[in-house]
Amino acid sequence: MQALWLENNQISLREVSRPVKPGEALIKIRKAGICSTDLELVRGYYPYTGILGHEFVGEVVESPDTTWVGARVVGEINAVCGACEACLNGRPTHCENRTVLGISNRDGVFAEYTTLPLANLHRVPDSVSDEMAVFTEPLAAALEIQEQIQIKSTDRVLVVGAGRLGQLIAQTLALTGCNLSVVARHTFPKKLLTARGIRITSEEEIKPHQWDIVVEVTGSPDGFNLARKAIRPRGTLVLKSTYKGEMTVDFSSIVVDEINILGSRCGPFEPALQLLEKREVDPTVLIADEFKLGDVLKAFEKAAQPGVLKVLVENK
Repeated sequence: MQALWLENNQISLREVSRPVKPGEALIKIRKAGICSTDLELVRGYYPYTGILGHEFVGEVVESPDTTWVGARVVGEINAVCGACEACLNGRPTHCENRTVLGISNRDGVFAEYTTLPLANLHRVPDSVSDEMAVFTEPLAAALEIQEQIQIKSTDRVLVVGAGRLGQLIAQTLALTGCNLSVVARHTFPKKLLTARGIRITSEEEIKPHQWDIVVEVTGSPDGFNLARKAIRPRGTLVLKSTYKGEMTVDFSSIVVDEINILGSRCGPFEPALQLLEKREVDPTVLIADEFKLGDVLKAFEKAAQPGVLKVLVENK
């Protein structure tokens, strides 16, 4: 089968064997999405060799449980052991033996087929299109913020960054009725936010120590510094993106201001699918372009261009 292979920070389209994993479902990929993590892996953010990609919608073609065959599915990216201390104590996404789809020790979805345990799979409602369903994983990641902290209508919430994930976070936070603003630089992301009635602000307009909750989603030192400036004493700073290398942080000021720092990554798939089914969010407005799997290298070139949000790869 065709697959996008990453090795030594170089990507190539190559022929590889169709995956076979005992006890797991074989899934034919229908669509896959390129996210910032994929681009950062190519740049060397984390040492990974294998097939890239973790955002997908597909169809089960083989399964230990035949009732799954033919089902249109999305899949959680962490495959866990179920037996380690983290799994046994309700923290499966921190499984000590986990493999992560297209990120760590498990081939991903920029390919004709992939495999996942049945426990990772979620059926896609018939009314949810492939173009919507492919956003389930990042939408779930956006919803994880509300799993971790309660957001009230009276909260002043600032999202720093209006890219791929920032847009989904803004859409989901807007549903809480909180006092929401988003720091956005580029014209198109601003247009998308305005269309949903979400308030836009600039870096220059941010006053220090005014926000109850700040979500940092740029993955850049400048973004972190702006978020740190904005958060009030005893506020909550949510870090929603990873950072390559080390950063210089004034932890003394964080202690003095009693800032709560919260790391946040994977999230709940079923609530994400429900939002898509009810049309309470619309991730399809992020789609900039779509390419066939045979043109996946061009897809990555497009996704890496400044201002481009979501690029999809189709395998039909």
